[in-house]
Amino acid sequence: MLIQEKIRQTSFSDAEQNVVAFILKRPQSLNLTIKEVAEATFVHPSTLIRIAKKLDFKGWVEFKNAFLKEQDYLTHHFQTVDANLPFTPNDGLLRIASKLAQLEQTTISDTLSLIQHDTLKMAKDLLLKARITRIFGNNANTLIAQDFAVKMNRIGKIVTTSQIQGETAYEAYNLTKNDTAILISYTGENSTILQTAKILAAQEVPFIAITSIGDNSLMEIATCTLQMTTRERLYSKIGNFTTNLSITYLLDVLYSVVFAENYQQELEHLIKIGQQIDHRKISSTIMSEKNQVPVQIHDSFTPN
Repeated sequence: MLIQEKIRQTSFSDAEQNVVAFILKRPQSLNLTIKEVAEATFVHPSTLIRIAKKLDFKGWVEFKNAFLKEQDYLTHHFQTVDANLPFTPNDGLLRIASKLAQLEQTTISDTLSLIQHDTLKMAKDLLLKARITRIFGNNANTLIAQDFAVKMNRIGKIVTTSQIQGETAYEAYNLTKNDTAILISYTGENSTILQTAKILAAQEVPFIAITSIGDNSLMEIATCTLQMTTRERLYSKIGNFTTNLSITYLLDVLYSVVFAENYQQELEHLIKIGQQIDHRKISSTIMSEKNQVPVQIHDSFTPN
């Protein structure tokens, strides 16, 4: 839940409501000092502190910083493209292709803006220490995670995806403190994912949540959280373009930071294996490895 949504659902006194209405109408007013906001709304500064605590913040400064950060995210990116309806029925083929390219570029930038160094480092450390990493998600999320699992397995990091419906609880119970998990849920309120999260927490299994911005139930239980682009409605949209791409990007980032921990060793490992098992023929020098010659392509017809 976004802070602005929590504000609208919280019960305030008349004096507190005056302050709330003031900052919702003028978010930039939060750049003022607590004394200046109090004077502008004709309340005592302690009223602002009570508002912050009702919203589960320790004080006004913590609330202010979180609210401004949320507003900054919501007002940046996606200003020229609609995440839900990125093209119209009147757009031509190349126009659709162009708009999708813009949507995907914007999604990557948007997701990058949500990544925090310390959180990413914590996620990396969990993956490096894990005996096994198991990924839990629903529908397309599981399919997206399979590519991540393949890449991680190729560098000797055991990663599996949970795919059998109804088995996730058993799989979660079988993980140990020496393992880790990745749970993917856009809303952070999926009942199956939350059941899995609670089992993992009870088993003291650390796990990474990939979910939306704002507070949600999954985020509250997770060891650390990577936030995905949060721009799509649940179903009134053409496709899950931004959520799918955001998840893919975050998983690629996780793989890359794990790879970078032993960069040269991992690269030499992949090259050595590739030399032994990858014997694909190529038709372009762009694809060529050392001493590899492209095959010659001959026309199969004689022109008139």
